[in-house]
Amino acid sequence: MNLDPVQVMKGQSNPKDPTAAPVTASSNGDGKGAWEEKEEFDQGHLGLTTKPLLVSCQRRARKVEGGIFFPKPENAVTIAVSSRVLFRTETEQKVYEQKGVEEYLRYQVEHENEPFAPGPAFSFVKALEAVNARLRELYPESEELFDIVLVTYNHAHVGVRLINTINHHNLFIERFCMTGGSSPIGYLKAWQTNLYLSADAEKVREALSEGIAAATMFMSNKLTEVSQTQLRVAFDGDAVLFSDESERIFKAQGLDGFFQHERDNEDILLDRGPLKDFLASLGKLQKKFYAKGHRLDCPIRTYLVTARSAASSGIRALKTLRAWGLETDEALFLAGAPKGPMLEKIRPHIYFDDQMFHVEGAAEMGTVAAHVPYGIAQKHPHKKSLNTGK
Repeated sequence: MNLDPVQVMKGQSNPKDPTAAPVTASSNGDGKGAWEEKEEFDQGHLGLTTKPLLVSCQRRARKVEGGIFFPKPENAVTIAVSSRVLFRTETEQKVYEQKGVEEYLRYQVEHENEPFAPGPAFSFVKALEAVNARLRELYPESEELFDIVLVTYNHAHVGVRLINTINHHNLFIERFCMTGGSSPIGYLKAWQTNLYLSADAEKVREALSEGIAAATMFMSNKLTEVSQTQLRVAFDGDAVLFSDESERIFKAQGLDGFFQHERDNEDILLDRGPLKDFLASLGKLQKKFYAKGHRLDCPIRTYLVTARSAASSGIRALKTLRAWGLETDEALFLAGAPKGPMLEKIRPHIYFDDQMFHVEGAAEMGTVAAHVPYGIAQKHPHKKSLNTGK
């Protein structure tokens, strides 16, 4: 299977066009590049020959019972999503890559009333909003909600098309971060981001290095229908919820050495992994539903899907979660069996794994899978030849 990462603009000029002006990719908008060289953005400068197409984008009322309010970052579970994983923008990306920044901006303005189609993160975001609706019913004044921030490398003028698209798809996203080619990582920290989803593996690694839970998303050729009323999130164990300690032992000492290590350290907790805190955030919201008597019909369900064996190495993982005060609704110990068929039955909105081998296997079965580029597996990938489209 060919999994192509949804390419994200990195603030660089078109390498095929020697006349294209370079764009300086400074951090957090402190520097100025070709995006900002013009003090004003005008259609005459872009050389528009036609007016933007007038395609109907139906706008919905943004009404919340008791009035509109937005949670403070310190109270919310903040999910930062790249525009290039929330929506499908392959055509626009080709324009940028082949014709450069100016033609790309011109194209976006001319098509600003044409909504983008849903991307790989779209169903996940819709599920977050469904959970928020239930939370608002039970806790009308609470700020403990999912807060979605749209993060994009785009110039702010492309925001018109993004807003039109959000209205068209009836999404409740009011917070934008449009960096004009600059790195968004500093802004993610300011938003107190709990999870960052992007198509840019380099920026995902940068976010992880700053302690922000992050994963790279991919566009699959096949997508399985997912629940409209229950958010389902599945996690791998080692190097995702837990550290990569056990994977390092396995790489160095083989399977027998790994089993012995786990037996010897059964009562020693695993260190935390990059997505441990995100699972904790989900658990915190789950408990709000439990407190109102909704454990059995909770709109959030979590899964541990691990290649570990239950009897030989599973107990340490479960003891670690329990000691952290965390739990998953379901735990699947596959003892090395393929994860794809199990994920096909679970139908999660997103599955996190540190190995591209498992990400591709999940995607082949129609699961939206996200790669967490963390740990020893990044230096010693699975022997299977992977085509990640890079």
